[in-house]
Amino acid sequence: MSKKNAFVKFEKVDKSYDGKLLVVKDLNLDIAEGEFITMLGPSGSGKTTCLMMLAGFETPTNGEIFLDSNPISNIPPHKRGIGMVFQNYALFPHMTVYENLAFPLKVRKISKDDIDKKVDKALSMVSLSGFENRMPGQLSGGQQQRVAVARALVFDPAVVLMDEPLGALDKNLRESMQYEIKHIHESIGVTVVYVTHDQSEALTMSNRIAVFNDGKVQQLSSPDKLYEEPENSFVAEFIGENNRFDGEVLDVSNGVCKVKIGQSEILANPISVKSKGEKTKVSIRPERALINPKDKMDNNQKGKIEEVIYHGDHTRVRINLLGNSDFILKVPNSSQNLDIKLGNDISIGWNSQDARALDPK
Repeated sequence: MSKKNAFVKFEKVDKSYDGKLLVVKDLNLDIAEGEFITMLGPSGSGKTTCLMMLAGFETPTNGEIFLDSNPISNIPPHKRGIGMVFQNYALFPHMTVYENLAFPLKVRKISKDDIDKKVDKALSMVSLSGFENRMPGQLSGGQQQRVAVARALVFDPAVVLMDEPLGALDKNLRESMQYEIKHIHESIGVTVVYVTHDQSEALTMSNRIAVFNDGKVQQLSSPDKLYEEPENSFVAEFIGENNRFDGEVLDVSNGVCKVKIGQSEILANPISVKSKGEKTKVSIRPERALINPKDKMDNNQKGKIEEVIYHGDHTRVRINLLGNSDFILKVPNSSQNLDIKLGNDISIGWNSQDARALDPK
């Protein structure tokens, strides 16, 4: 992404709370106008700290954050033109829905007529027209979260920040709200920076995902690339389900490497390895390996079925393969009649390009 179209820019940003330990390390991140970018990572990885620095609730220890080319580290939160949605909704319980939405507009000295129009527009955006006079306590969790989203959008902010906004909702409601927020973003085109530790949420909603670990961005990619082409072991493990083997590189040539795993050898795609003798972790997604493949594949190994679990649209099969007793396969429950029974010996195949030889961490 070229520098001139970075709408939000983190430049060499460090953050320490105690002057010793850096919770964010040398962060360089460009976010385009209108983009939906998710900061994803485990607890303590630095993602929420980045969001809080962008909001103005925290100050970078080093470096600078730019919004539309302007440095903002010295601008107070309420003057940054940024909307916020929190996990706990943060609605004023003693105010009606209308008053909650009108509040950020009154602070900005907007006229009563314009406030009415903007509140109407924001409520229709989240399908809550007619709820103006309700109190937050009279709304369901999902409705309260919609009001919180509407309040973040009502003053036409430059950027909307969302910090684990769906964490308190039950599974079905959370999934429907994911699509709702995604559709709102698509219809109004506001820049959204979203924080979550839920990888399926990140994959569903984002244009790009920044995977954080240990205060650094491990990979910044589109959801499909992040899943299909992880650049290191952490990303492969953190995004989606992943099978892994620890091995040693025997040879690298013509874009393929030979890896020794126990007494066996497999062929893999050399992502992070360059030469013979290197240790590696080989990553294979469950849906990339096939049971009893009809066509010849680069890798064919014998395994034993340890567990079979029916999941509706697919069956999850756990296999003991090359010394890994947790090798997972996802087999679509279509008409194919595979002999998937507990204790059976079976043949497993996969292509070398689907086995990624990554760093050994």
